[in-house]
Amino acid sequence: MSATHGLSIYQIMLDASIVVKLDLLLLVLASVVSWGIIFKKMAFFKSLNEANDQFINLFNNSSSLKEIHDHSKKMEMSPYRVLFEAGYDEFLKMRDANGGDLYQLKDHFKDFGMVSLERSLNASMVKVEEDMGDSLTTLASIGSISPFVGLFGTVWGIIDSFASLSSGGATIETVAPGIAEALVATAVGLVAAIPAVWFYNKFGSRKSKMRESLVSFGEHFLNEVERILVKKTKE
Repeated sequence: MSATHGLSIYQIMLDASIVVKLDLLLLVLASVVSWGIIFKKMAFFKSLNEANDQFINLFNNSSSLKEIHDHSKKMEMSPYRVLFEAGYDEFLKMRDANGGDLYQLKDHFKDFGMVSLERSLNASMVKVEEDMGDSLTTLASIGSISPFVGLFGTVWGIIDSFASLSSGGATIETVAPGIAEALVATAVGLVAAIPAVWFYNKFGSRKSKMRESLVSFGEHFLNEVERILVKKTKE
């Protein structure tokens, strides 16, 4: 390794050993993938929240489940709509299984509870959670592994520097670049890891809050079904 005066990070990378260069390249690629996932998830959650706001407004201002179904087809991004469609579809199946008679359906739910509707809502909730958690495992892996990849580059750079010392006649000018590339590897590892970990926790928090709101919406949906049955069977 040639002596280098006035070291810059760019120059350190150029002068680094092939092993450290490969290490840094891997970290840069990991960082690019990480930021790609981050921007993708940010756009995903933004679209999701906008669709949810539209659907909740429709849900609260509609007079029937069919009206909600008919007017929510453009709100595919809304997890609330996913749950609603699953519950509504099961409601129609149960109604048809009881001959289309709401009195029989009401008696069925009274005797057995709304177990079938609850199962449909829970199954759709699992699917929604999978969609929200898509790519988060990759983000977590980058956040946890990158520091160790950087540490490998650090160790290699230090070993390279000590090898120069052991050869005899080494000066600070010849050893400094090896130490510098070792520290750069550590820094790049942290640069790749910190955003990945921070956004993983942020998106995980959003996912948890959304799950809580989905559970609440599921209860509202079941209440709405009960109100409809009570109202229709009294008319």
